[in-house]
Amino acid sequence: MRHPTVKWAQRSDKLFVTIELPDAKDVKLKLEPEGKFFFSANSGADNTPYEIDMDLYDKVDVNESKANVGLRNICYLIKKAESKWWSRLLKQEGKPPVFLKVDWDKWVDEDEEKDDKIGGDMDFGDFDFSKLNMGGGDFDGDAAGIDEGNDDSDTEEENGEVPGNKEEGGPASVEA
Repeated sequence: MRHPTVKWAQRSDKLFVTIELPDAKDVKLKLEPEGKFFFSANSGADNTPYEIDMDLYDKVDVNESKANVGLRNICYLIKKAESKWWSRLLKQEGKPPVFLKVDWDKWVDEDEEKDDKIGGDMDFGDFDFSKLNMGGGDFDGDAAGIDEGNDDSDTEEENGEVPGNKEEGGPASVEA
C-alpha cells in the first residue's frame, strides 16, 4: 500500500488536511471522535491503491468536519473537539512519517492567529477549492504576476530587437 503526500496546517479550532492524489477514485474516509483518521483511494491508469491510517494528536468533532474531493487533491477541514493549539498533528512522538508535510500556504503561527482575520473567521463554505486544486491560494496570483512580467520582456525583445542590434549593425550604426 502506498502513501500519498499529506499536507497539514492548523488554527486553534480546526485542522486543514490536504491529501495530494490526482484523479482519486473510490475515496473512503473514516474519521472517529478520538482522532482516528483513515483514508483510502485508487489513482492512476493502473488503479494503484493508496492508504493513510493515522492517529491525530487529540479528539475531533466528526459532525463539524467536512471534506471536498477535487481533481488533484482531497481537502479535509477537521474541527477540533477542544479549541487549543496542538504541538503536532499525530499522537505518536518522534519524527513524523515522510509523506506528512506542513502546508505553508495555510500555516499561521499561534501568536499570529488573532491577526489572521481570514483564517480565524473562515467557514468551510467560503473555502475556495478552485484555488486549492491549482496548488494554493496566494501562489496562483503571484505566479500570474511573474508570468506577465516575462511576457512584457519578451515583447520588448521582439519589438525592439535589443539582443542582436549591436553585433549585426542596426540602422544607427549604418548612418553613423
